[in-house]
Amino acid sequence: MEKTKMSKTRHVSRRSFIRQATTAGLAGIAVPYYVPASALGQAGQGGANDRIGLGLIGCGGMGRANLNACAGRADVVVTGACDVWKSRRDAVVAQCQGTAKPYHDYREMLGAKDIDAVIIASPPHWHCRMAVDACEAGKDIYLQKPMTLHVGESFAVRNAVRRHRRICQVGTQIHASENYRRVVEFIRSGKLGPISVARTFNVMNQGPNGVGDTPNSAPPAEIDWDQWVGPGPMQSFNPLIVRDAYYNCSFMAYSGGWTPGMAPHIIDLPIWALELGYPESTYCSGGRYVVRDVGDAPDVQEIVWQYPNFTMTWMMSLVNSFAFDFGRGSPARRLGIYFHGLNGTLYSDYGRHEIVPEGDMLADAQPPEKSIPSSPGHEQEWLDCVRSRKQPSCNAEYHCKIDVPICLANLSMRLGRAIRFDPTTEKILDDEAARLAIPQYRAPWTFPRQYL
Repeated sequence: MEKTKMSKTRHVSRRSFIRQATTAGLAGIAVPYYVPASALGQAGQGGANDRIGLGLIGCGGMGRANLNACAGRADVVVTGACDVWKSRRDAVVAQCQGTAKPYHDYREMLGAKDIDAVIIASPPHWHCRMAVDACEAGKDIYLQKPMTLHVGESFAVRNAVRRHRRICQVGTQIHASENYRRVVEFIRSGKLGPISVARTFNVMNQGPNGVGDTPNSAPPAEIDWDQWVGPGPMQSFNPLIVRDAYYNCSFMAYSGGWTPGMAPHIIDLPIWALELGYPESTYCSGGRYVVRDVGDAPDVQEIVWQYPNFTMTWMMSLVNSFAFDFGRGSPARRLGIYFHGLNGTLYSDYGRHEIVPEGDMLADAQPPEKSIPSSPGHEQEWLDCVRSRKQPSCNAEYHCKIDVPICLANLSMRLGRAIRFDPTTEKILDDEAARLAIPQYRAPWTFPRQYL
């Protein structure tokens, strides 16, 4: 069988994105003059000296990378940096050369008049509350993925964005890649024929020791642990919980595990290419079988999402990625998507794709003409939309189609049964599951039920 090879777009991983963006640093981003974007007029357009006042909530690696991708623009000034980890907050403030004020409490920053838009790069269990509060404060939002950890949270964020007419981009930056655009064009061309199933996966080599057995300890003085936990369930401090997103994914309460951590990037492609709505049924099996570390997230998850006349699957394993190495032969994270069509199969990862024909059915198939314009960059698109007041590609409406299936899957694993969902009414057809889809926040934090 002869393979038809396509796409040569450079691979852009989460880690390489962070490394590239933070290596450049934030030095030199200060600007001498500031006019709040709220004064830019109905369309968000202003003169040459107009600046968007930008605040960062969560000054870790991903937050700094997102900030750096925005801060080089002449029409942006960084006016606030918020983190409950003092050294991280102070490092961003220092690099901003006098334009950014430090904040310990994000609510205080949201109340600042020189903040027009915020990057929310906090741990995922904070995303809903912070995003809703930002909407209510009249701030536009760049919200890191996963958008939320619970179905109720996903709809609350979307509805708050709707009600307050805010601009929201969710941080699935791979959506901006050229490779994803070429895959979408090929799938929509019909050349692959009817597509019955898309198989998605992310496998890693963490077994058996996982992220390690670092013991719990007293939180260091520079971290406000109570504020870091916020609406999540309180548990003892462990340095690995707060180290970075990679380690945080091992702690279920604050991340939802590796499926919310990686699946938004990967299932984005079939949802985009096939214009999927919500699944009618979701079933997830899995557990914590091999990995023994201080975390509690599953090391295996298998998910089946049933759509009308279509099935999408997800496989996540932390145990062993070999045989998914496609000839590379060394331990690594492996990820990808298989589209199985009548005429052949298209495989894609972040940066490349391949087509395997069924016999000679695709022998003469050529890539379709490019029809999806190149992205200016995921963060750049967001800033452009802050000015134009048009929603960006990965807006909250679109991202519900990505995040709700993932949230339903974790709920299915928790309950040990399939969860049925009505896409028309956006309701879970299971009373217990519907109740659990709305999280109970730790007092004094409350879930924003007014947006459901």
